[in-house]
Amino acid sequence: MKPGVLLAIGTALTGVLSLAPGPAQSQGAFPDKPITFVVPFAAGTATDQIARALATQVTAETRQPVVIDNKAGASGFIASQQVAKAPADGYTVLITTNTTHAANEHLFKKLPYDPVKDFSPVAALGKGGQIMVVTPAFPAKSVAEFVALAKKEPGKYSFGSGSSSSRMAGELLQQMADIKLLHVPYKSNTLAVTDLLGGQIDMMITDAATGLPQVKAGKLRALGVSSSARSPLAPEVPTIAEAGVKGYEMGYWFAAYAPAKTPPAVVKRLNEVLVKAAKSEAAKTAFYGPTGTEVFTGSPEDLATFQTAESAKWGRIVKAAGIEAE
Repeated sequence: MKPGVLLAIGTALTGVLSLAPGPAQSQGAFPDKPITFVVPFAAGTATDQIARALATQVTAETRQPVVIDNKAGASGFIASQQVAKAPADGYTVLITTNTTHAANEHLFKKLPYDPVKDFSPVAALGKGGQIMVVTPAFPAKSVAEFVALAKKEPGKYSFGSGSSSSRMAGELLQQMADIKLLHVPYKSNTLAVTDLLGGQIDMMITDAATGLPQVKAGKLRALGVSSSARSPLAPEVPTIAEAGVKGYEMGYWFAAYAPAKTPPAVVKRLNEVLVKAAKSEAAKTAFYGPTGTEVFTGSPEDLATFQTAESAKWGRIVKAAGIEAE
């Protein structure tokens, strides 16, 4: 073959190879397009609020938009399934709570998703206590008075819940105070609060983000908080334990999960940006401070270990409460 022809072939091959994507070109730095945060509860709930607060900071860090996709209902089934079936590329993230990843497996006989096998743990995001509320017209002005009324007329008074944390808080109260209440389920805590304000239910134990604003506005009365210590947002409100039910404690937590088999490098990057977002002053001002939620973060491995322990704990509570799986 003539030298000129060889030179032409070599030049052509060089041109073709220069167009082929190399390792850096085939996969750009993550993220290089918008991320979707799927939230299993309605807009306005605590989970929605933390997702939006973190989304703002993730966008500032990555320069990529974060879309909030609220898929409320069915105890988080819809949102969990959506993320479990999404491409394992890190662009679809479930911002959720103990409802979908610790409680549901004990509350339902069969789940349309596996809280362990279908997800890659990314990061814990926060934890906190709840607040026990009634309307100002309700005759009980304290936890002790509420318990006394409930004992006097078993089954007369109701409590609503729109999340597993809220429900388990009510169930644990019944168990530890030896009272019987009527449970009324809702798709979200905000819907339950609406009915509480309207007098359709008598009491609920809800997240501070949902209940405390109503207390501050004088529309609801706080009887106690479910955590082991008083809330810095309402230091005048006693814990349920000190107000009449010794030893009572019940909380909630938030965490982020990606679909199973998401590349470790992508999970690591998601963890980095979410942990940084959670620890930011902006997120503290927008969510953690106003709701009394504690910043609670760690590695993906930390979340996996924590989830295992929490699932076991919730299982014990469900069994002790005598709740039959649906």
